[in-house]
Amino acid sequence: MESLICSTTTIALGVARSDVTVDYRLMGGMSNLMYVVSAKGKKYTFRIPGKNSEVFVDRKEELFNIQIIDGLGINNKLVYFDTKTGYKLSKFVEGTPLGEMPDPESHLEEVACVLHRLHDSGLKAHKDYGPYERLEKYEQEVKLLGYTHDEKYTHLKSVFLSHREFLDQFEQVICHNDSQISNIVIGEEQPYLLDWEFAGNNDPMYDVACVGNKDFGLALKFLPVYLGREPRAEEYRRVYLWRAFQCLQWHNVALYKEMIGLSQDLGVDFKGVATLYLAKAEEFLNGANQY
Repeated sequence: MESLICSTTTIALGVARSDVTVDYRLMGGMSNLMYVVSAKGKKYTFRIPGKNSEVFVDRKEELFNIQIIDGLGINNKLVYFDTKTGYKLSKFVEGTPLGEMPDPESHLEEVACVLHRLHDSGLKAHKDYGPYERLEKYEQEVKLLGYTHDEKYTHLKSVFLSHREFLDQFEQVICHNDSQISNIVIGEEQPYLLDWEFAGNNDPMYDVACVGNKDFGLALKFLPVYLGREPRAEEYRRVYLWRAFQCLQWHNVALYKEMIGLSQDLGVDFKGVATLYLAKAEEFLNGANQY
């Protein structure tokens, strides 16, 4: 692994092999391997995609969107990107991931700032996120491995889709679509939004819901901060529904990871994760009924 990182970094930066060192692995992600490397006094992050990640991520699409948002200054600067392998080298940004902070609530204004910079930019992603089509694709991937979705999943999906007319009425803007707090870094001078694998045009409330990936209560606290006012009922409803959708989506991804052996490879119970996501989807769909 170290040899691969060093040789690729050497080529990308045009430096000698002796100039490159792998400092440490960044922990936290369950899909990709991320390393901090140093070369000639400068630090970078090097990404190695996880097994079969190309099933869910279009690397050409990712590169297009990184280039589109580059001028916003909210991402770490891209240095090298191989669309075939997914290897990515970027400048390291000093700061602390919001997910590692004991008090993420105290940084919600900064999260709102970085998301508004994106959502209000007037930019358009290369393509729409396409949540409904994406969910069908993810379902198909696990079906190809021999899995049959149970009645509970089928029911919850139908409940979610019953809200489609409501959700489709809102304007789409360029969104990150994975703005969980592990992808938000609070730097000394500004916040950063990293990891653009799923960027696309979408309802901005989708990104608000993503902030609650670890703790949905945080998304509910974030919503009035993001809006700058007391939320309306329909805005709460959108956040609940999109969080339910995200759980249905990641339920399928977790099933896929279980079926290709990543539970054993990574020491993560993806079958259990899939079950948890399904329970959460039901919880959030019930929550949406309050509004």
